[in-house]
Amino acid sequence: MTGRQEGAPRGESGFMRGFGVFAESLLTGVWIALAALPLLTLPAAFAAGTAHLRRVLAHEVSTWREFTADLRAAARRGWLVGVAGWGAAWLLYADLVVVRAGLPGGSFAGTVGVLTMLGLLAAGLRAAVHWRPGASWRALLRDAARRTVRDPAGSLLLICGLAVVPVSAWFAAPLAAPALGVVAAAALAVERRHPAR
Repeated sequence: MTGRQEGAPRGESGFMRGFGVFAESLLTGVWIALAALPLLTLPAAFAAGTAHLRRVLAHEVSTWREFTADLRAAARRGWLVGVAGWGAAWLLYADLVVVRAGLPGGSFAGTVGVLTMLGLLAAGLRAAVHWRPGASWRALLRDAARRTVRDPAGSLLLICGLAVVPVSAWFAAPLAAPALGVVAAAALAVERRHPAR
């Protein structure tokens, strides 16, 4: 499907279209994994990946060239989102250390910390779906946080989708990369469920 001319192909069955999108999602996951190797570029990589899948679904031309152009544009400010994400992960780790130390209220603090981190991950995925060149990550994250709270079913779907990545890595490490594309496709689908939210 990569590089397809604009317009839906004639005579293609729904199954073949769906399988093509699934295959494109797996390839996109590999692209996201490669783009996210610096770690701070993970939000930008997801934004570029979902933009690529959006073009594929619209039957527009979308290749590695468009993906890398989106990645560069998203990373201009997206690396700050990556830094904030790793900062939140460090705070969660510190929170879990408190839980293990057996301090009073530690289990409650740990539960709140884990739920907050899951909410932040869901909001980050939602923000990546709506990213466009020139968009403000701050505004995207603010709107995504609102949708994360207002659409708990969609947020749960995203968290379950994210769980597929470590499970895939546990089964066979190379499967984690294509699984990232499945998560990007899932985020795109969740956000398309209720476009007005």
